[in-house]
Amino acid sequence: MNVLEENPYILQMDIASFQRISAYISKEYGIKLPESKKPMLQGRLNKKIRSLGMTSYKEFIDYIFSEEGRKRELYNVVDLITTNKTDFYRESAHFHFLTNEFLPRYQSKRGRSPLKIWSSACSTGEEPYTIIMEMEEYKKRHPDFSYSLLASDISIRALQAAYQGIYEQSKISSIPLDIRRTYFLQSKTDPHVFRIKPFYRKKIIYKRINLMEDSFGLLKADYDIIFCRNVLIYFNKLTQEEVIGKLCQHLRPGGLLFLGHSESILGMQLPLKQIKPTLFQKI
Repeated sequence: MNVLEENPYILQMDIASFQRISAYISKEYGIKLPESKKPMLQGRLNKKIRSLGMTSYKEFIDYIFSEEGRKRELYNVVDLITTNKTDFYRESAHFHFLTNEFLPRYQSKRGRSPLKIWSSACSTGEEPYTIIMEMEEYKKRHPDFSYSLLASDISIRALQAAYQGIYEQSKISSIPLDIRRTYFLQSKTDPHVFRIKPFYRKKIIYKRINLMEDSFGLLKADYDIIFCRNVLIYFNKLTQEEVIGKLCQHLRPGGLLFLGHSESILGMQLPLKQIKPTLFQKI
């Protein structure tokens, strides 16, 4: 007998329940959930179902799509389903280009005009805090430089973690020691836990944004740089083009769009030209 079938604490997800939640996540958030993802989904939702005192997936799915469930639990379910894998200085070539090539040109053209950056899938904060560290290091060399940073995600749980800015030592081990000392505080009770210093945490504005929505509640052509890395891989090709098209509406002419290393705009009709791999400029 299968081990899962022997364990009374692990509920089995029926196909109909999987199809209902999969269809909803695909329609509302653009995330593809093929049937091969059913064990992953089951593993993430079992504890939640038990905590609600329910005994089947059908009961759970019926509840989260009810009027009460949509208000109380649906966002929590989305948080459990969405993937929040990220790292500090992920795809470091992007940051090297930003500080060594783009920013000097930007300052020469825009002077003291503040640089506006949007981290559109910020997850638990590693990306926006990497941006903060890079911007602050650049600012040390160019005191007239100023910037603002918006960080967004569909996951409230991820946004809360980003806002807190607390990380295990293993997460920040790749950051140079001098940078760590500048931007992080070590916990007084646990030497393996670090937190971004309050001054830098307060530099980020957080907002819950679903990239599938028609409007993001932001001004058009208002951002110089948008990061949208390693999120489009969960969308189909048509949805990818639609999402990038909407992001382009919020980029200023000449602004930069950073995608993840496995993402491409090949064959898409977009107002972008490629500068480097996964780096595009609005025409």
